[in-house]
Parts: sequence; structure tokens; C-alpha cells
Amino acid sequence: MPKRLDNSITYQDHAVDVLAQVAAYVETEQRFVLITSVDIKGGSARDVGALAVVSDSGEMTGYMSNGCIDQDILLQALECLIKGTARLLRYGEGSPFHDLTLPCGGALSVWIDPAPDKTALVAAYSALLARKPVSLTFHPKATEDAFTPITISYQPKVALTLAGRGAVFRATAKIAHAIGFDVTGFSPDTHDLAAIEAFCRHAPTHVTSQHSIISLDLDEASGFLTLFHDHEWEPAFLAAALATPVGFIGALGSQKTQSARLSHLASLGFSDQDQQRISGPIGLVPSLRNADLIAISALAEVAQAFACKQQVVVDAKQASQMA
Repeated sequence: MPKRLDNSITYQDHAVDVLAQVAAYVETEQRFVLITSVDIKGGSARDVGALAVVSDSGEMTGYMSNGCIDQDILLQALECLIKGTARLLRYGEGSPFHDLTLPCGGALSVWIDPAPDKTALVAAYSALLARKPVSLTFHPKATEDAFTPITISYQPKVALTLAGRGAVFRATAKIAHAIGFDVTGFSPDTHDLAAIEAFCRHAPTHVTSQHSIISLDLDEASGFLTLFHDHEWEPAFLAAALATPVGFIGALGSQKTQSARLSHLASLGFSDQDQQRISGPIGLVPSLRNADLIAISALAEVAQAFACKQQVVVDAKQASQMA
């Protein structure tokens, strides 16, 4: 077993963040091993298709489980890199590693590849950055003589656009950034924009009038929230959001405010179908009076809305062949 040189793990959940590290290694010509979860039985901390990368210095980005299993995967990856051979490993039920068990039971199979298709990985990273879904095909060795390809589709990271002002606006930007959303902000208040700038992927936008709100760049993997207490800013923002395929729209306020909001949109010609796209009052926990808790409640609803949409998709026939 090779000596572990670094033994550090950076816990990244989304494929684009792992692939960002892969792209950096490719650019600097640093050697690395790609790890992919290719089969799960029972409970697991990660989905099939979860990615991790281990550099030749022993740095691991991403994870497959928790604790000892990831430490062992790191060591196994370094050994594969030294030998130049790939390996399909199983942990949990049916594993040769009897001292490494999954906390939730079941089994986890990972493909450790010291020679992945670098061109495909970098292209996938570029596509996800451009907010396009991608597919990667892996070739885990199921027997001594045959490979069973498995194709996995990945969605872009959830992007969250916020329009608002005040404490809830600031808290939502901060917490959304902390949990991994790509944040964009709009506000009529320059102090609020300065407060959230560090949490935004790009510089937030100052809006000076409702007439300046013409269009929003939102896709199906995007969420949009209005976080105003002065609701006169909402119609223009909501109209712009409804003109896009945005995956989720939410608005701050009470039930009374939501009813008035929808009535106003109806008077502007928006259909019942359009109005049904707007979740309000935003948040899974009603009647909160604390900005941080309101933000957490709202973001939990956003996460719930995208929970299924963000799951990796595995070719069902190929997955059954891995069992």
C-alpha cells in the first residue's frame, strides 16, 4: 500500500465542483484518479454517479460515503495510480473488507480509474458551467474479460436568483451560498447589494425602476425568489421570471399578500397556469419572525422542489447489469 502523502478530503457534493478540480489537474498535468459510485444497495450517503478525484499528492475532492470508507478509497486510489490499473471495489454487504461497513447497511460499489477520459471530463465540466446537462459513460470491469458500460446524466448546479431588500434578502443570499447554490442578486438598495456581493457568482445588479426589469436569464435548473416587504417591486420581477422556463418561483409574504399578488397578476393578463407557478408564502415553516429562519425555511422549499430534478440519471438497463 502506498504512503499517503496528504490525507485531506474536500467534501464536494455536486459533479461540477469535482470536475472543476479534475479540469485544474488536467491543465497542470497533475496525475489523478477518478472515483465513481456505480452501484448502491440499500441506504447510502451518496447517489449512484457521485464523483470524487484523488491527486497523486493524496488530496481527495468529493466523497463516496463517510469516515473510514473514504479514507480507504483514498488509499486504494493511490495504489491504482502507482500500478496504473483500474479497480472495481465493493464496500458493505458482500465486500471483502469486513471491517469497513456502511452505517445504513447495504453495499456500495465504486470504480477507481487512474486513466479516465480526460477530454470527456473537461468537456462535461465546460457544459455544466454553461448550464447544460451532460452524460458521462464509465466502463467498470465487471469480470476479468468484460466491461459493463454505465452512462450517467448530470444536471447543472441549482442557480438561485434573488430579488429583494433588507434582512431576509441578505440572510437568504448568505445561506444559499453556504449550501452551494449559485446566487445572483437584484435590489434597489445599494447597501443590500454590497452586503451580498461576496455570496454572488457575479456582481449583483442595482435596479433603479420597475421599467428597467425587462428580462431575466433563468433556466429549468434555476430558482427565483422575490424577497420584498414593499411589494410594489414584485410584478415586474415576477412577469420577467414567468417569461422563462425557470424551475421554481417563490415569493415572500403572508397568505393575504399572496392572494393580492395573484389577483394583481391576473389583472395584468397572466393565466391561472402562470399564477400556479408562484409558490407563496415561500417557506416550509409558516409565520416565522427571524430573517435567518425565514431564509432557511425558504431555501428548504427550493431544495425540495429540485430534489428529484437534480438527481443523476442512470441508464436502467445498464444499472441492472451491474447488480
